[in-house]
Formats: sequence, structure tokens, C-alpha cells
Amino acid sequence: MPLISVSDNLAKKSFTSVENRFITKYLPVLEPNAIKIYLFSLYVYQNGLSSYSLEDFAKHLSITEDETKNYFEYLEEFELVSVISFSPFEVKILNADNVYGTPKKFKPEKYADFTKTVQNIIKGRMISTNEFREYFVLLEDYGFEQDALLMIITYCVNLKGDNIRFQYIKKVAKSFAEDGITTAKKVDEKLSAYTSSTPALLKIYSESGIKKQPDIDDDKLYKKWTVELGFEDEAIIAASKLFKAKTSEKIDEALSELYKSKKFDVKEIEDYCKNKNSVYTAALEIARALGVYMQNSAPYVENYVNVWYDCGYTFDCMKTIAVYCFKHNRKSFEDMHGFINGLYNDGIVNDSSVIEHLEKLETEEKFIKRLLDLCGLTRKVIAWDKECLTRWRSWNFSDEMLVEAAKLSAGKSNPMAYMNSILSSWKSDGTYTADKIKPTSPKTNSINSRAGRAEIEQHYYDLRHAAEDLAERALTSALTDEIYGKIDKDLKELSIQSAFAEIRNDGSAETLSKRIKELEEAGDRRLTELGINKDDFNPHYSCKLCNDTGYDEHGNPCTCMKKFLSSF
Repeated sequence: MPLISVSDNLAKKSFTSVENRFITKYLPVLEPNAIKIYLFSLYVYQNGLSSYSLEDFAKHLSITEDETKNYFEYLEEFELVSVISFSPFEVKILNADNVYGTPKKFKPEKYADFTKTVQNIIKGRMISTNEFREYFVLLEDYGFEQDALLMIITYCVNLKGDNIRFQYIKKVAKSFAEDGITTAKKVDEKLSAYTSSTPALLKIYSESGIKKQPDIDDDKLYKKWTVELGFEDEAIIAASKLFKAKTSEKIDEALSELYKSKKFDVKEIEDYCKNKNSVYTAALEIARALGVYMQNSAPYVENYVNVWYDCGYTFDCMKTIAVYCFKHNRKSFEDMHGFINGLYNDGIVNDSSVIEHLEKLETEEKFIKRLLDLCGLTRKVIAWDKECLTRWRSWNFSDEMLVEAAKLSAGKSNPMAYMNSILSSWKSDGTYTADKIKPTSPKTNSINSRAGRAEIEQHYYDLRHAAEDLAERALTSALTDEIYGKIDKDLKELSIQSAFAEIRNDGSAETLSKRIKELEEAGDRRLTELGINKDDFNPHYSCKLCNDTGYDEHGNPCTCMKKFLSSF
């Protein structure tokens, strides 16, 4: 009868496959927890549990996430797995038939004194053969001097206690090796430098309510906070308290956020935290005003609301602008960003100037709508109407005169073009008040004697809109391409970011400018592949002097109109 047999019921159940090579070659030498990790990894993969996270993995095996990572690194040394990413943490299981995964053989007598010293340092437990083998790997593969490694082990025991796990010692030793610190002299210098920052860390942790002894990792973070990011100790303490950070990692997250927002002083940090809730509340209210659904408000706060706030716009002012943008079909944070960028460039920042400007825009739109109604048009106000109003006012016409011109244009085939010609004629005759308006001006008679005004208007309307329609169709054709469409969208976003970067002067403008240039070149290459000429995105008017309006910038009939009239 065989040594091992199974019941019929067991034979019918599902199984997780394990290579025989793993059982014969690795099972005898691996640490027990490492075996658990490996077998459970096979189970997760073979059962299609793709949504399993590192947290789920650790929780199921009743160990911490850090311990799980350490054991995967341990298995990696045997070439049983490969850690392909640390953020997010991802592991690939390798086959067990590799050549280099066989545990190395070490001569015990070579490290006899070393092993005795290590056991004397770690008095809280017996050190296993496998753990000693790992120390030998650190000595031979990482190049540690024996005294250097003993100093690291002593440091770790003093910090964590004499029942310390090997994984922590190995982690610290590897971090030293990564910095090229493997000799006793260099380790001593490193530990001395760490000791000099310990009092500052102890004060920070004490003030923050963090109950732990600072270690090498904390020392690295402290140097990052003070040297790389430029925070003073008092600012670090203020940040940890205000952000309620109870670990060094949470303090690091808080300081990174403050660094990005350029808040370094204690007062700045206090103001930032005081307004933080207000910022998120404002983002939600702005989104509501724009009709935008936000699944996660953080990116909107970082990329838009905080930027507007730093430029001087109050939260109430932002909400007012959001309401205006929604009413005028700017229904996204990106569109509102572009509108605010325009306001900022014109120096319109404080609440009163913004409200005054928006009221002016509203008044202008109402007036344009009135002109359209008088012309007999029921459509919405478009950009062309606003350009016309700006041009007519630059010709020194009062609103009263514009109303009179609109009345005369009612019922015409192209009322806005008719208004343009009437006003141009009045400008030439010096007619700027209603009492001087004549039934027909000399220039109007001259035009009508050769061709009907309606024919002239229709002629230029057809020319202008034919050119604009071709340009619009060319652009639409390019944007329907998925690749070019994304490039165009990214370019618009980067252009806005670049404008604000130049205002903030935070050093990112050059990077953004380089990225914009790269995208423009990529867009040009894509257009070439599509056989589309970028120049076709702009209207090609038949007359470059008047852009097919019939009138030059001074409101006088263009030379092309004279040629057109000569054909009658």
C-alpha cells in the first residue's frame, strides 16, 4: 500500500498546481512564510483572482503588507518570482527550473566568528540556518565587510529589540548597499549622521503624537523634507498637526501637497488648511453650477480651483463666474479655466471688477439680441455678432444709431451684412446722429444703380461662408481621427496650463512649452499621414483686404466690391 493516498471525494475537488521542482528543490530550504506566500500566489493566479490587491493578499495570510513585500523579494532572490513593479506592487511567478535559484553553499568555518557575534547581538531568539545563509549572501553578494554588517545588525536590534525579524535587518542593509555604504567606516559615518537628526525627529514625533523611535527610513524622509523640499522643523510640526498625520508617511504626503501648493511658512500652512475644506466645497458648488459630475474632486481642486485661488479669485467670485459660464455654454472646468485665463490677462481679478465685467458682457449680449430681433432674426448670439458690434462701436456709432440701422435691415436676405453696409455708408457721409439720416445716401444710390443691395450682400455672404465652411469641414475631418483629436485636446489643455505657469513663475513653463512643441510636431505628422493640410483649418477668403465682407477696416467699400460692381 502506498505511503500517501487520497479519498474519492478529494480526487474530485479543484486543485492548485505546483511544480514538482519547487517541492524537491526549494521546499526544504525556504522559510515557512515564504512557502505560504508562494503557494497562495499560485492559487490567486490559477483561480483568476485578478482583482486581488496586496492588502487582500496580506490580510488573507494574517501578515502585514510590508512583510508580504519582503517575502516576495526573498522569493525573488531564489528566482521563483520577479517583482516587476513596486507602485502598484506587481509580481510575476517564474518557473522553478532555473539554474541560479539553487541556494548557495557556504563554508561555516569561514564565518564562525561572525555567526557567534550575530547570535550574541540577537539574544531574543535562535537564529536559523536559513537566516545565517541570508547574512552570508549580504556579505558575499552585496560586498559588506563583516564589521559593517555587524554594526547594522546592532543598530537594528537597538532600535527594534533583540527579537527583531531578519526582514527588517535585510531591508536596512540593502538600503545602505544601494548608497554604496558597505565598509565599517562608511556605515559608522552614516549612523553618526542619522544620530544627529534624531533629536529633531524625536521632537517632531513628540509634538505630532507619533509614538515610535526614528529609524534610517525616517532619517531619509527628514532630509527630504528639510533639504529637498525646504521645510523648517516648526513648519513640519504644524503640517503634521493640521493634517492629523500619525505616521512619517502621512507627514510626507502632507508636505508634498504643501510643497506643490507652495506653502512653506507656518502661517501659510495654517491658512491653507483653514481653506482646504472651503476649496473642496467650492469645487463641488462650481461643478454643480457648471452641470459637471465629479467622481473624484481632488484633480479638479488641484488643477483648477487651487490655481484660480492662487491667482486671487475668491470662492464666491468663482461661483459667480461658473454661473455665467453655464449660461453661455461653457459647461466644463476646462472652458471656465480658459475664460478665467482671459480675465486674468486683462487684469480682472477682484470681485467688483469681475462682477462689473460680467454685467457689461450681459448688457452687450442683451443689446446684440435686441439688434437681432429688430433685424428679424431669432437665432442665438454668436461670436460674429460680437465682432460686428465691436467694429461698429470703433466706428464711433452710438447704440441709438445701431438700432436705427437694425430697423432698416429688417426683412433683408442677410440683415447683419446689410447693417454693415448701411453703417459703412453713414460713416463715409459723416452721419452719426439720427436726425441726419437720409432715405438713401449717395454711396447707396451708386451701389444700387449698378446692382441691388441684396445681391451685394448675398455675394459677400456666400463668399465668406463658403471659405469658413471649407475650413470648418477640414478641421472637423481632422478631429474625427482618434489620434489627432486627442492631440488637439491635449494641446488646448497644455496651452491653458502654460499660460498659468508663466503667471505663477514656478519653473514649469519651460517643460510645458517643450511638451506643447512635441505635441504640435506629432499633430503635424498625423495630419501628413491623413493627407490633410493644416493651413486649410483657416478660412481662405477670396479677398485678403476685407476677408469677404466688402468693407475695409475703416468701413469703406473694398476694392473687390468695386470690381464686383463693374461687372454689372
